[in-house]
Amino acid sequence: MSEFFAMGGYAFYVWTSYGLTFVLMFIGILKPLITNKQILRGLLLKRKREQNQ
Repeated sequence: MSEFFAMGGYAFYVWTSYGLTFVLMFIGILKPLITNKQILRGLLLKRKREQNQ
């Protein structure tokens, strides 16, 4: 098992690549969700302001 995690001496590069890939994929999923929520919140506030005028 330790042989697998050592990756023939390239473990640092391999696990760093896996880690960066996971982080970037997570950001790629999370960022549009947050942006969408902010846009919808802004539109809702704009709609409320227009109704109060």
